[in-house]
Amino acid sequence: MDNKEQEQTPFENRLDLSGLQEKYVAALAEIGKKLVGQQQAVELLFTAILADGHVLIEGVPGVAKTYMAKLLARVLNAGFSRIQFTPDLMPSDVTGTNIFNPQNNSFEFRKGPIFDNVVLIDEINRAPAKTQAALFECMEERQVSADGQNYPLEAPFIVLATQNPVEHEGTYKLPEAQLDRFLFKIEVDYPAAEEEVSILQGVASGRINNDLEDVQAVINKQELAAFRALARQVMAESHLLEYIVRLVENTRENASLFLGASPRASIGILNAAKALAALRGRDFITPDDVREVTLPVLIHRIVPTPEKEMEGVDTRQIINEIIEQVEVPR
Repeated sequence: MDNKEQEQTPFENRLDLSGLQEKYVAALAEIGKKLVGQQQAVELLFTAILADGHVLIEGVPGVAKTYMAKLLARVLNAGFSRIQFTPDLMPSDVTGTNIFNPQNNSFEFRKGPIFDNVVLIDEINRAPAKTQAALFECMEERQVSADGQNYPLEAPFIVLATQNPVEHEGTYKLPEAQLDRFLFKIEVDYPAAEEEVSILQGVASGRINNDLEDVQAVINKQELAAFRALARQVMAESHLLEYIVRLVENTRENASLFLGASPRASIGILNAAKALAALRGRDFITPDDVREVTLPVLIHRIVPTPEKEMEGVDTRQIINEIIEQVEVPR
């Protein structure tokens, strides 16, 4: 996704998106105080927030994955918690557990770190399947069940999970059902040389550090809820809905793929395209919106055939071929 400037629309929108755009630009400016580059990743993060989706962030250590999550929580004025996944982590360490209170002779539920607005799960693939499964209900139903009681998670609730794509010792493969609950998979790469020089200049001057006190909160919870409601009202013409279905359907019929994408992926593309259009000041989606979000929505949901994996075929390449092959509606 290119880092495009906010589009100046020559038409009159049905929806008043000026407030959303103003807050989005202000949030980017605050994040830009500390973060150099990564514009594509940041735009996708805001798109996911607006679409009420979770994000899997993949990248080698040291490319600011955790830093981005902290900055996002800061500008959203949202609660933030970080959970370091390890092989000995138990489900109750994430969701919480019942503790006996001798004063009233009863058990009380003590909430775990999942009860926050922006939850960063570091190295999600280092915990065993039992702990990873504890996230299923949290991510989908936005609640935790314990001993027959349901405890809702306060909105906004977004899981940002990181994983290292090169270090596999002591890791566990994420189940496909869990991967399907992430709206996006964002791949964070090394910065360009000039960006890395800017990073060093920021560190040398003291501007870039772990102290985020000078980063101002821009969007509050009530405003975010209103912006999400606006994004849901963004118009999607029927021919674009058919276009989304054709893209996803192609993954199920593609000879290079063992596992295609589910209808949840179609819904994800639609919601993400609406959110992206709203961020760019439009109350309708275009084929370009759909094409731009298709890769991050699909890349973690499809599985190449064993033959293609042995050949070293990249999943990204297969998705890009599908995007090019499916006819764009006019």
